[in-house]
Amino acid sequence: MTLTLTDLLVADRPDSWREVGFAVDGDVCRVGAVRIRLVGPQHGTGIVGWALGGVPGDTRDVDGIPTTPAPADPPAAAQAPTHPNGVTHLDHVVLLSPDLARTGAALGALGLDVRRERAGALGGTPMRQLFYRLGEVILEVVGSPETAGAGPSCLWGLTHVVADIDAAAALLGERTGPVKDAVQPGRRITTVRGRDLGLSVRTALISPHLRRQDRQ
Repeated sequence: MTLTLTDLLVADRPDSWREVGFAVDGDVCRVGAVRIRLVGPQHGTGIVGWALGGVPGDTRDVDGIPTTPAPADPPAAAQAPTHPNGVTHLDHVVLLSPDLARTGAALGALGLDVRRERAGALGGTPMRQLFYRLGEVILEVVGSPETAGAGPSCLWGLTHVVADIDAAAALLGERTGPVKDAVQPGRRITTVRGRDLGLSVRTALISPHLRRQDRQ
């Protein structure tokens, strides 16, 4: 069975997400096929859990990340709303791992295979990125290729696709940084300055993939 990301639990207030151009219904922000449940800072900070479709029913943890199995036969998903900032879907979720081998084994036990690997650096420190697929969403696992530490993995950041990145940046103004070239060829990206607005998740907006644009 294919694993899919259905829900993310985020310890932010709904108003913080509305401030950066997301449409929020109650405490739920639907981005593409993913429900982002804004449970408030009383539950911690950042992304505090996720729900995955296709995992065994007794799964409660994936390498330290609180996990809930999605219903085996969920009801038909409601149509995602139109977001004022132009977001259309979630491109990828970043998972920070203190031990890449351990995290890879935990994901492999669920039936996930590495689709791609990339060497990089974070603050001058060598890093390795491992890419997996969770339905329409990419899971990007980041960690040191040389050292292994203790402690749990954590879901650290979200990158959303916007139909028009220049329009999104103009709408948000000082709430987002400069638009620059992304690592992926032909794409452009900007980082939301959300800390002062109450966002505890590192959030970026990125232009569509070239192949997706070519089909439009």
